[in-house]
Amino acid sequence: VDIDGIREPVAGSLLYGNNIISGAVIPSSNAIGIHFYPIWEAASVEEWLYNGGPYQLIVLHFLLGVATYMGREWELSYRLGMRPWIFVAFSAPVAAASAVFLVYPIGQGSFSDGMPLGISGTFNFMIVFQAEHNILMHPFHMAGVAG
Repeated sequence: VDIDGIREPVAGSLLYGNNIISGAVIPSSNAIGIHFYPIWEAASVEEWLYNGGPYQLIVLHFLLGVATYMGREWELSYRLGMRPWIFVAFSAPVAAASAVFLVYPIGQGSFSDGMPLGISGTFNFMIVFQAEHNILMHPFHMAGVAG
């Protein structure tokens, strides 16, 4: 995937010598920005793969699936006469996933700033996020960690 938009691809698949730790689905190219990039917008499947199309496909379907599952939890608790606290409890991880997969890339202006879908990519994202934004010293982060 050409993550920076400068024609230097980053290989994330197992076919390019990565192992299970370093393999990842790399975010979309910086050249795509925050535009929706479905497979039919590319000239070929190779171009779509090169520009990181699978990242948007996976992330947007994941967020849609998780949101509908939360709606299912609310409906089930409503039909059973329960209060909707399960829905409320599971909304925190959904909000966190939405933040790193959708809100942060839109705020930065490109899906290339989204969190890669893999083990090493996730840790690298956390290190870069801390270096750029100093999140550990944010008062809301400290309050959340303190409980």
